[in-house]
Amino acid sequence: MDPLTARMKRAWEGRVSGCMLGKAVELYSMTQGQALLTAYLTKADALPLRDYIPLIPDAPDALLKPACRGHFDKSAPDDDINYSVLALEMLETHGRELQTTDVARTWLNRLPIGMTFTAERAAYRKLAMDGAEWFALGAPLGFDVTDCADNPHNEWIGAQIRADVYGWVAPGQPDLAAKLARVDAELSHRGNGVYGAVIVAAWGASIPTHSTLEAALDSALEFIPKDSGAAEAVALGRRLAKAGEGTRAIIDAYGELSPVHTLNNLALVVWALLRAPDDFGAAIGDVVAAGWDTDCNGATVGALWALQDKAIPKAWTRPWNGCIGVSLAGREAADLDDLAERTAEVARRIE
Repeated sequence: MDPLTARMKRAWEGRVSGCMLGKAVELYSMTQGQALLTAYLTKADALPLRDYIPLIPDAPDALLKPACRGHFDKSAPDDDINYSVLALEMLETHGRELQTTDVARTWLNRLPIGMTFTAERAAYRKLAMDGAEWFALGAPLGFDVTDCADNPHNEWIGAQIRADVYGWVAPGQPDLAAKLARVDAELSHRGNGVYGAVIVAAWGASIPTHSTLEAALDSALEFIPKDSGAAEAVALGRRLAKAGEGTRAIIDAYGELSPVHTLNNLALVVWALLRAPDDFGAAIGDVVAAGWDTDCNGATVGALWALQDKAIPKAWTRPWNGCIGVSLAGREAADLDDLAERTAEVARRIE
């Protein structure tokens, strides 16, 4: 396998493995909070978290059994992975010329509304209600798809979880990755919701051409306002990682935000990656154990970590056997090797 395809395979492996790790406790973390998540992991003898989460007797109903250790042989469908597959499909069709209207049409054609949440669902509803004639006739008709971002969740994490692939296919081109991530994000998000997506994409594009994750992060920061909340979240996560500290300061700073807000989760992503640049299990394990949006953060950290020239331990990939669950129109599963080859081909065309 050539080096580019191998990197894309690692990125998919990292994203799916991190997502599956966090998926088991996503609902539990959001509904019960950090203290009870820690209590469960302690009772399960799973701290520090370095393997898929065990299902113990009397486990809470909110734990997702099909994502627990020993209870799956393929990855469970998840919206995080759906958006990555959609990004690949859109790039295959539109390449670097992707526009927000293309994202809108793809959602209506390929994305079940039942697999959208918060900002995406609000944007989808407006798109379907107000943009039906625009979609059917293929003409603007005075409808601006970016108006769909006028919703109460437009600074939550949705755009950030959609951004990874734009960085994968643009190694050494963080400006292009940032542009593509922004084009996608602006269908449903504004402000820090967009900046979180830009950071993830530009960071991913910078990692293959920088010697450290931190140097790549510096490159990514050039594409968001220095005085934005997203920049402050990155700075906080970075400071705590450098000091070898835990997440207390992040909880104190952002504890009043929604567990699916961009800022609190972005700070956790930066903290986890910079603390464990050489240990994949520690990077995804610590960010999931920290709580909030566990599957999203596990997926983002896993993918970014994997863009380094470092192998992911097979203990993380073997349980799901290269079979990736999706929930898109007409499709229930994807093959790891196929996705890797297609993503590499998009990267070659874009370059």
